[in-house]
Amino acid sequence: MDQEHIRNFCIISHVDHGKSTLADRFLELTHTIEKRKMKDQVLDQMDLEREKGITIKMQPVRMNYQGYVLNLIDTPGHVDFSYEVSRALAAVEGAILLVDATKGVQAQTLANLNLAQKQGLTIIPCVNKIDSPLARKEEVAKETAKLLGIKEEEVFFISAKEGTGVTELLLSVIERVPSPKGKEEAPFRALIFDSMYDSFRGIVAYVRVVDGKVKAQDGVSFLFAKAMGSVKEVGYFLPSEISASFLQAGEIGYLATGMKEPEKVRIGDTVAAKGARVEQLPGYETPRPMVFASLYPQDVDDFDALKAALSQLKLNDPSFTFEAESKEALGRGFSCGFLGLLHSEIIAERIQREFGLEIVISRPSVEFQVTTEKEDQLSVKTPTDWPEGEKILSVKEPWVRLEIILPREFFSIVSQFVVSSGGVSKNVSDLGEERLLGTFEIPLRQVVADLYDRLKSVSRGMASMDYEILDMRQADLVKLEIWTAGENQDALAVIVPRRDTYKEGKAIVEKLKNTLPPQLFEVALQAVAEGKIIARETLKAQRRDVTGALYGGDVTRKKKLLEKQKKGKKELKSKGRIVIPSKVFLELFRS
Repeated sequence: MDQEHIRNFCIISHVDHGKSTLADRFLELTHTIEKRKMKDQVLDQMDLEREKGITIKMQPVRMNYQGYVLNLIDTPGHVDFSYEVSRALAAVEGAILLVDATKGVQAQTLANLNLAQKQGLTIIPCVNKIDSPLARKEEVAKETAKLLGIKEEEVFFISAKEGTGVTELLLSVIERVPSPKGKEEAPFRALIFDSMYDSFRGIVAYVRVVDGKVKAQDGVSFLFAKAMGSVKEVGYFLPSEISASFLQAGEIGYLATGMKEPEKVRIGDTVAAKGARVEQLPGYETPRPMVFASLYPQDVDDFDALKAALSQLKLNDPSFTFEAESKEALGRGFSCGFLGLLHSEIIAERIQREFGLEIVISRPSVEFQVTTEKEDQLSVKTPTDWPEGEKILSVKEPWVRLEIILPREFFSIVSQFVVSSGGVSKNVSDLGEERLLGTFEIPLRQVVADLYDRLKSVSRGMASMDYEILDMRQADLVKLEIWTAGENQDALAVIVPRRDTYKEGKAIVEKLKNTLPPQLFEVALQAVAEGKIIARETLKAQRRDVTGALYGGDVTRKKKLLEKQKKGKKELKSKGRIVIPSKVFLELFRS
């Protein structure tokens, strides 16, 4: 296939603006999938994606239309998966910017557009859902045109659901998106933009071929990993994998490497012909995890199975990190790093669904920098890492720039909400059509909690948000410990602002009181900060009617049994030890 007849592009937008539905119409229009096999969100191949109504993993597909090969990559829209979007953008020359006619430009629309513009891609603007009775076609088109600095006439109007305008949009991809400019006669060179594990074929690398040609049995080298291998199979996506005789410059497809070691096939690496002296392609800057949580198997015998599951997930998600750790209450597990809260939830659910493992996930936290008298600086990712018995000189936490797009009428209440959550208002921009862009700075700790859900609540679902990491700033934080029956439950500890210790401590011990199974003795549940008890609840003892078997008789017999029971409970209280079931941890972490 001549490169002049190849077009590589992707679809970018905010969450739920219709990317996957538009991809469905493209597949129907190009007859890539038979009509009887079509289903909604055909490129969202995980059940989890269908249930949540969001794209989690990018998915490439090859289409043939009017003599052209069109390689489409469907991308996620949520802020936590922006790294997926950046990798897809590096493999294409153009992008369709999709904007919902009922909602207009939203926060992640801006973020994904900025990523595409940094890559120098050709942008095709498009207003979707024009069939909706709530559509504001002209206003949204004006907003989109203003954003891109173009005329309103250059914005396409479509209904991905009905198929209106989709043919014209696809033809514009052929007309506007430039063809690849690879060197066909040069040695093979390609960028790995994704990968997955296959038990028979080893690691399968998703590649964008930049130069040359590759076929099965060719020797290849991975430049960054400095590894050698032999190609077992090549092919492309329809969207299922279809083997081919070769892949050439400008095409998007896959290479089955036969390798079993994940560290040898890295996303962002350059794969080239074995022995060829070629320059390494610009890869991806591996994102730094900003949210941390611990994952533990409910069954201690599943530790090795959990480790294998995490290794496979990391293969196609390099933004996810993990390392082994152990806690007395939960056994052996893993401390994991994520890009955001949704990212952590998706990883946990994939482990349960795809690998059949029941796990306990701790409350998400962020990374703090703690300076003590003995150490210059400590990196604290979980409360377990918090220095004990040392004088703490300073604590720093990550802050983010928070951008919120919302109707003008909600700006005052949303601004008050963000400021009351510890944020600082920095700037307000008028987007037109009674919509504002508010810029704030706020601790990442607040975003990781439930900021997004609360934002949707106070704005009646009308606000959208995006954020990016800024820097580390001074904070007044302490470690809040939870004690049961006089014993510190380290797995329940959290790091909170000093001013919120009572509120957080009270909430945790109340929740623990309601979820912990009754014991044979009275149990004190205490929240402790800096050696002081700041909140307490009491779990009443489970009482057995020891006099129930007695029928009448002398009352002293009953008193004797009750005194004996009282003495036993007192002894249990002084010696008893609480073992908290893993399901109680799960309930607490979900709160």
